[in-house]
Amino acid sequence: MNAPKTVALHTLGCKLNFSETSTLGRLLEEDGFQRKDFEEKADVYVLNTCSVTENANKECRQLIRRIRRKAPQSTVVVTGCYAQLKPEEIAAIEGVDLVLGAAEKFNIVPHLKAIAEGDSGKICSCDITSVSGFHAAYSAGDRTRTFLKVQDGCDYNCSFCTIPMARGKSRSDQISHVVANAEKLAAEGVQEIVLTGVNLGDFGKGAEGGSKPRQSFLDLIKALDKVEGIARYRISSIEPNLLTAEIIEFVATSQKFMPHFHIPLQSGSNRILGLMRRRYRRELYEERVSLIKARMPHACIGVDVITGFPSESEEDFRQTRDFLRALDVSYLHVFTYSEREGTEALHINPVVPQGIRHDRNRELRNLSFKKMQYFTAQHRGQKRPVLFEGKNKHGMMEGYTDNYIRASVPWRAEWENSIVSWEIH
Repeated sequence: MNAPKTVALHTLGCKLNFSETSTLGRLLEEDGFQRKDFEEKADVYVLNTCSVTENANKECRQLIRRIRRKAPQSTVVVTGCYAQLKPEEIAAIEGVDLVLGAAEKFNIVPHLKAIAEGDSGKICSCDITSVSGFHAAYSAGDRTRTFLKVQDGCDYNCSFCTIPMARGKSRSDQISHVVANAEKLAAEGVQEIVLTGVNLGDFGKGAEGGSKPRQSFLDLIKALDKVEGIARYRISSIEPNLLTAEIIEFVATSQKFMPHFHIPLQSGSNRILGLMRRRYRRELYEERVSLIKARMPHACIGVDVITGFPSESEEDFRQTRDFLRALDVSYLHVFTYSEREGTEALHINPVVPQGIRHDRNRELRNLSFKKMQYFTAQHRGQKRPVLFEGKNKHGMMEGYTDNYIRASVPWRAEWENSIVSWEIH
């Protein structure tokens, strides 16, 4: 009897990609594949790629070269955003056997069966405008926390972003399907679900997309709030113009939706926000933060921000830095602007030198560190519920409070995947 084929998977990029990689792994296991760690030798390697920055593309190419050195006879499959945007470029990399675009990634099993030996660089992709349909996905293997994909694609056209070109138009799962997945995860012992998507607040458009949502994100979270067995939900990221007062109010009164928001800002300069083609200005952002803090003073608020966008002057950066200093937010995810082919931002001048981009990034990362220290200090001495993860890290275990403060305590087996009242130090 032949030994089962082995497969190793690796994820580059966001939480949404993690949920999809996990689902690809389950599809392959159901077909008889045995999972291997990515550092081990395997018959098939699957790379689920990101293309938000040039570094993500570079990392993908480096991983392919590592695989070829380690297991030259293996089959290499590349999927994800980079695969959709640059299929020919990836297929030309030595050792790549199969490139699956956005419409084909979840058909990985039949594609692997059909691939002919020596058919190097086979591309299965289509124009992104032809991509429709919604494929549900969720991460597995960690009972404590699961990333659950409920929305895909984006109808926004921010001038710096390739995601609409890589993911297609905005489309969503049905609420009934999301609830069924949540119930399944609850039965498996999952305590916390993180809702993920490309533009989560745009939830409601059907699997084929469309201009008018049939359901709303507020409808979704109200339905999920009623699912038995799930103790916690988090909203991974939501655009400020889609984070309505009704959503904030619902989270404030819910026992299951955590007081934790991640809201992209990108710039504190209205001039730059206009050039970015963002659908809000700093005044609306400030209003949303103020409303959250008025209803939930203990809420944690994370912010995405980009440094070095084309034509960002010292004054634009000063406005961003000062705005963030004054805002009652808890931490920053800081990105250095990266030129992406096919985006409008490439035509905006002057270009900000790389050194200045990185200096500004470093300054905002330092601000983020101070913000999180201050936020934690505000809660020192308080007892808050912590969901401890089932990982023994050198005799210690970690978890997060409801408002996303990390706790680290000596390992106790009885606390694994449990919510414990813990005093913040």
